[in-house]
Amino acid sequence: MAERPDYAALIAGHADVIEMINSGHAGLPALHHLLEVAQAAFGALGMSFAEYGPRNGRIIAASGQCGWGLGRPVNRDHPAVRRLLSGPRSFDVAVDVLEGELANQLRGRGLRRMLGARSEVGGLVVGSLHAYFPDATGTASQEQHTLIAYLAACAAHMYGDQGGLPVHGDGPVVAALADGLAIVDRDGIVRLWNPAAERITDRAAERALGRRLPFPIPPAGQVLDHRLPDGRWLKVIAGDLPGSVESRVVTFRDATEQHRLDHDRDLFIAVTSHELRTPVTVIKGYADTLTNHWPDLAEPDRHEAARVIGQRAGELARLVDRLLSSASETSPLGGAPPAPFDLTGALRAAAAALPADLRRRLIAYLPDDLPKALGDRASLTTILTELTTNADKYSPVGSAIEIDAGADEQTVYFQVSDRGIGVRLEHVERAFDRFWQGESGDRRRYPGAGLGLYLVRRIVERQNGWVFLRPREGGGTVAEVRLPRGDVVLSGEA
Repeated sequence: MAERPDYAALIAGHADVIEMINSGHAGLPALHHLLEVAQAAFGALGMSFAEYGPRNGRIIAASGQCGWGLGRPVNRDHPAVRRLLSGPRSFDVAVDVLEGELANQLRGRGLRRMLGARSEVGGLVVGSLHAYFPDATGTASQEQHTLIAYLAACAAHMYGDQGGLPVHGDGPVVAALADGLAIVDRDGIVRLWNPAAERITDRAAERALGRRLPFPIPPAGQVLDHRLPDGRWLKVIAGDLPGSVESRVVTFRDATEQHRLDHDRDLFIAVTSHELRTPVTVIKGYADTLTNHWPDLAEPDRHEAARVIGQRAGELARLVDRLLSSASETSPLGGAPPAPFDLTGALRAAAAALPADLRRRLIAYLPDDLPKALGDRASLTTILTELTTNADKYSPVGSAIEIDAGADEQTVYFQVSDRGIGVRLEHVERAFDRFWQGESGDRRRYPGAGLGLYLVRRIVERQNGWVFLRPREGGGTVAEVRLPRGDVVLSGEA
């Protein structure tokens, strides 16, 4: 492990990363490429990058032998994670010090040692970069420590691009710790600019002092909502400076999250009213037809009307369940405690419960000798329904939707693959946000409330599993769900 890094590979690949950033393609595509470059330079078996929000974290990029962990949650309150995020900037540890289940999963893939470094913005940790090696007793050189710290800083730099990172549902901890404060003279020239103002606006004091404010000043007693060029929102308040007739004090804070919540609320109302109205209109229409024209209808027509009413009522019930389950970010989902179950049998039963039109498109490759999964068997119906419905929505009518399953040393998994429009790499995490849709500008073409994948992730993670999306080779999307194996006895937490 103490071998000298391959700087030729690093320089060539890093130039590509810089080109991606400069051409406006920062975010997940650039981060994934950075990991591939770093893996080659270190001679590592795999790389991963975890992004941290206020409450937890998630693996948002991975390469090599770490690809299986993409989408895996990370508990930032676990003692081992806290130690890594509060100790030296870079760290070289055996994977045994990590949380017990994760340590087992890494060892099961031949990964015994981790070299890592924190990514920080303004002294706040937004993520961590990790390289994994097969040797359990090796020691990283100072040169390797310096290199991974540099690459972690490169990853942190991407957080300045609001069009790319962050992607974590909680958002990184880059919000201001206090209100920004500026004092301006009667001409609007800045005379004082506090550290919080620098953080909130990304404008250093030397660029702000002696110049006009980079946003309007509202009249005294009024609140101004102002959008910055990078898309963030400020809430601005101004008043006269006590003891001065020529200066004004301006305070402001980052209101982006509040605007997002307001947007989500408005979108929730708009989408809900649309999605509820459609099945209700169809049900009422067919019910009125049966009521008013029963004697005139042939028996097959009556059966067809009853079938459509039942189908639409089922869609309506599923939509209501989604809305109730997603009413709060923290609302419990219920369900039975995790227990070993036959994943193949559960998937076959869940597929049999799908609508007939969707069942006809399924091609299943489900082995009979899979080890048992540890989770809530009853939830498989909801999970498979949401994933196949999503595949159906974004793929050509009548095209195949494939389901296959497998296992490794620590997990049992299944995949739902389609041949549709595919998912862009920068959207593989956004797709799990509430109300988010890849084609949200055209709901007539791709209708839906944008809640299905959000609920799937919550249900799966409640069972100590994880779910992620990736582009399918040849076009389309693959959704993969991983659950712990029911026959693996995990060691205690580190």
